[in-house]
Amino acid sequence: MAGRGGKNNRGGKENTQRNFLTDVLTLWGAPPTALLSKLSLKCGRLCKCESIMVAFKGVWTQPFWKAVSAEFLAMLIFVLLSLGSTINWGGSEKPLPVDMVLISLCFGLSIATMVQCFGHISGGHINPAVTVAMVCTRKISLAKSVFYILAQCLGAIVGAGILYLITPPSVVGGLGVTAVHGDLSAGHGLLVELIITFQLVFTIFASCDSKRSDVTGSVALAIGFSVAIGHLFAINYTGASMNPARSFGPAVIMGKWENQWVYWVGPIIGAVLAGALYEYVYCPDVELKRRFKDVFSKAAQPSKGKYIEVDDTRSHVESDDLILKPGVVHVIDIDRSEDKKGRDPSSEVLSSV
Repeated sequence: MAGRGGKNNRGGKENTQRNFLTDVLTLWGAPPTALLSKLSLKCGRLCKCESIMVAFKGVWTQPFWKAVSAEFLAMLIFVLLSLGSTINWGGSEKPLPVDMVLISLCFGLSIATMVQCFGHISGGHINPAVTVAMVCTRKISLAKSVFYILAQCLGAIVGAGILYLITPPSVVGGLGVTAVHGDLSAGHGLLVELIITFQLVFTIFASCDSKRSDVTGSVALAIGFSVAIGHLFAINYTGASMNPARSFGPAVIMGKWENQWVYWVGPIIGAVLAGALYEYVYCPDVELKRRFKDVFSKAAQPSKGKYIEVDDTRSHVESDDLILKPGVVHVIDIDRSEDKKGRDPSSEVLSSV
């Protein structure tokens, strides 16, 4: 058998070499374009580009680009409307006091409106942190998330740019650029952003859970209230971003990049933690629970042999405790979960269990 296998292997190699030589001789007198196309085909097969095309298979569809454009438009409108509430119309000479309630309600109601308008088209992420959380919980593909985040950032830039163009220069101010309070460090700001984004994303996952039958209210309003609460709490701390694109857009227009990383790292960590806790700990999917159960049940089984040894918790064992009675010994097979009867007692190894 080994000799035949060796001959078959040698024969296969010889056939491969012949095919390669045939291809070279065929293309020897061919034009350069044919040679390049043949070489590119060979390289494509060697690099296994088919797997990459499979990953981006859903990208080349009309619904996909509708969803991406919806994320762009939703972010544009959200940034334009919400940042407009931060404009201080008193100007730099007589600035009006910051109305936290006005800003919080405008951000909350704006996001609720956008979720209601575009949720059925794109899912209504309108937030790169939410998109990353969806990827980590396997709700959207990696390819889709990349285009979503690019569309969201571009929409935020365009929305902030439109607001800058239509606002008088005397009152434009900082255009709602988020900034960490002067008495706080960047680490404190990151922690605040993590906390408020955590509560937002946890609200999103809980409100959009298809396994729940008790959700009768408006999902969009629940998300909007969560955004408003985050602003009421954190405006004075960090400006209450909860959304990397919301901070990125005005920063690009105004050229202010101080602590910009805080508004990316903090919200993304908070979003991933919230999504992972909800999906894998508090309300896991039935199929996911079954898989975890199978994994842990296999891990709990002993690696050597079929039978489990159990240590006796008693301090000592009296001789009277060990009584060997004639008859049939019952042995439980862990692998098959069934009793095996009819074994010879003399052939079994006894323990004090």
